[in-house]
Amino acid sequence: MQVETERLIIRDFQMEDWVGVHRYASNLEVTEHTIWGPNSEAETKTYIEQEIRIQQTIDRTDFEFGVILKETNELIGGCGIHMNEHNAELGYCFNPAFWRNGYATEAANAMLMFGFKTFKVHRIYATCRPGNIASANVMKRIGMKQEGHLRGHMWHKGQFHDSYLFSILEDEYDQGRG
Repeated sequence: MQVETERLIIRDFQMEDWVGVHRYASNLEVTEHTIWGPNSEAETKTYIEQEIRIQQTIDRTDFEFGVILKETNELIGGCGIHMNEHNAELGYCFNPAFWRNGYATEAANAMLMFGFKTFKVHRIYATCRPGNIASANVMKRIGMKQEGHLRGHMWHKGQFHDSYLFSILEDEYDQGRG
């Protein structure tokens, strides 16, 4: 599976991608707001192996992709979308060397199109920790609206965490593109 944007190739992970994924998945700054990480090399390899197995499933509904910069053919991050009947959950994570260039916004927009146009979902949602202002801004830039603040709903890394919940409906997406 592959999706292209102006500057990015968004494609299924390949085993050799573990090296590029590990560059950001092992980074404390990147994983500060995630429920996973920082990863060991073994954890990153296991993640890639798991995603390659998922690629082979019939009626696949979970998509985790490597984000490749067309200009250099370098893996700069990952993004994904997970279908659940009429809803889908969006996610993304990037190497900090490529932050503040609009790549997360570009990849997230591609995931919206993939979810709404290919899978005909009604609603796409995403969450971020309240301290992850950059991620919240990506969601706002792609037309998502903040639905709420989930308080202390998630336990990881030894404590409870809050999340902001954002979403966009199919008709809002269509209106924003018209």
